[in-house]
Amino acid sequence: MRLLLVEDDRELASRLSRRLTSAGFAVDIAGDGPTALAWPDLDCHSAVVLDLGLPGMDGLSVLRAWRAQGVRVPVIILTARGNWQDKVEGLIAGADDFVVKPVHSEELLARLHAQVRRHEDRGAPQLVAGEFMLDPVARCATRGGAALSLSRLEYRLLEYFMRRPGHVLSQGDLLERLYPLEAERSSNSIEVQVSRLRRKLGGGVIKTVRGLGYRFDP
Repeated sequence: MRLLLVEDDRELASRLSRRLTSAGFAVDIAGDGPTALAWPDLDCHSAVVLDLGLPGMDGLSVLRAWRAQGVRVPVIILTARGNWQDKVEGLIAGADDFVVKPVHSEELLARLHAQVRRHEDRGAPQLVAGEFMLDPVARCATRGGAALSLSRLEYRLLEYFMRRPGHVLSQGDLLERLYPLEAERSSNSIEVQVSRLRRKLGGGVIKTVRGLGYRFDP
């Protein structure tokens, strides 16, 4: 699962990133409001952990802008202020939950997993590309109405391709999406997974762009 951590305190961001990575998240870090607001492909993340006191643009303003843009990813706010007025303001802005500083990583992890489950249970939209259909809630994929038998990694790889049809995705992009832990990553593992998925999809759907990566052309 991919997560965006928006925190300007480098020491805290580093500590939380290590703990979240060890729990299986692939963590991106933004250190200020404008960077967070401009973050690409935010809806492909499983969740966002957002500090309120950010340089350049405060966290609530970032959150309001995201929601106005239609970003639906779950957002957990980090705040040093635990009074009810701040929580009400955050909920109105579109927050899903709160964690009060000092942050206990176990509580943050529990709240993250709860929000990710709720978001998935609400029903993510089905992905359609050509004759392929993928249902993120049922965790199934079909081609021309026929079910595809995919492993967990093959499913995640297909989902990533289907969210970006026609785009060239580098091995680095795919590594970060499939393998959150550095120790698990290797370019060979991506080649193996792409080769296996190709055989199951058939029809030259996944093309190799020499020196750049792979492109999904349904």
